[in-house]
Amino acid sequence: MDLKQIHELIKIINKSNIGEISIEDKDGKVTIKQKEEQLVTVAAAAPAPQVFHTAPAPAPQPAAAAPAAPAAPAAPKADNLITIKSPMIGTFYRRPSPDKPMLADVGTEIAPGKVVCIIEAMKLFNEIESEISGTIVKVLVDDASPVEYDQPLFLVEPK
Repeated sequence: MDLKQIHELIKIINKSNIGEISIEDKDGKVTIKQKEEQLVTVAAAAPAPQVFHTAPAPAPQPAAAAPAAPAAPAAPKADNLITIKSPMIGTFYRRPSPDKPMLADVGTEIAPGKVVCIIEAMKLFNEIESEISGTIVKVLVDDASPVEYDQPLFLVEPK
């Protein structure tokens, strides 16, 4: 089987619902598998008689949900706590650099304009400033963890 024939087979498999096909002839064996919109071609040289096998396409697997964050100690039960949320997707950092002190920790007094963390997005380090005055009661995200848009970062007891 030459390269042109293999390319034609790949096109046919790609357009069909065939999940896998194996072809053996005197020159060797070719197996073409289709998985989740990807085409994988494996060729091995093993002389054998020509055989054709087909299998139905595998059902697409649902994307696995991200593992839940480990359970943290219960937050203080207060209805007046305010949540500081992430304004963007990125990586959450509590320090401006590894050798610097934390920007905000439990017990830190904050005021509007005070930088509470840094979120890196696309190699840009964005300083996240507080919009409220108060005391940080709980840090909800581990340092150097990925965060989503609108994900809670801190619980603050307002002044």
